[in-house]
Amino acid sequence: MEKNTNFPPFLAGMVVLGAAIVVSSTIAAVSVSRLRSGDVLTVIGSAKRPIRSDYVVWRSSVSAQQPTLRAAYQELKGYSDRVLFFLRSQGVAGEAVSVSAVNTETIYETVNGISTGRVQSYRLSQSFTVSSSEVDAITKLVQSSAELINEGIPFNAEAPEYVYTKLGDLRVEMLAEATQDAKRRAEAILRVTGRRPGAIRRAETDVFQITRRFSTEVSNMGSYDTSTIDKDITAVVAITFSVE
Repeated sequence: MEKNTNFPPFLAGMVVLGAAIVVSSTIAAVSVSRLRSGDVLTVIGSAKRPIRSDYVVWRSSVSAQQPTLRAAYQELKGYSDRVLFFLRSQGVAGEAVSVSAVNTETIYETVNGISTGRVQSYRLSQSFTVSSSEVDAITKLVQSSAELINEGIPFNAEAPEYVYTKLGDLRVEMLAEATQDAKRRAEAILRVTGRRPGAIRRAETDVFQITRRFSTEVSNMGSYDTSTIDKDITAVVAITFSVE
């Protein structure tokens, strides 16, 4: 999602509409009562929808450290095999799991904080990534993965990342809703003058905000919460109407 760098800065604070309105090409922030045909009025419109994540990515890893490279690899392989067995036993399809190459780190001996140059041990690690549309099943899997730690396996799991994959389609719909909201607001503002909004002279869109459900978080760079399954998505537009 790209941010329009020309978007009015007052969006960041979501100021009350009508407190500052832009009118005509030469007069700014005049009172509503002085609006005339030919002037322009800029208002903010927004649309919000609840969405539920339809895809999840979960990353984890195991590691082993032993005096020899062979011993470290044998230990790591045992850990990795156990993790893969656990994933299969929980119904995770093989194509949903990707396994990284083994990462090797040489640990050197130090004396009084100074390396002696002698190899002390080798630390090997391997990571796993589960990517699936089975959001609820993977969530339960994450919760039950603690049994690996209970077995003594040095299993390190990250928090799952929940995403929504249909933003492209939803974006168009929500921009239309936000534009209609802007028109309704313009009609409400102009109603007291006996005038109405005419043609759209200019339209600018702000970044979408995808936040936790009922969150009031707003970011100028856009928000994309991946920590929760259920989220809210908000679209905001600034529409400039001619005054009729």
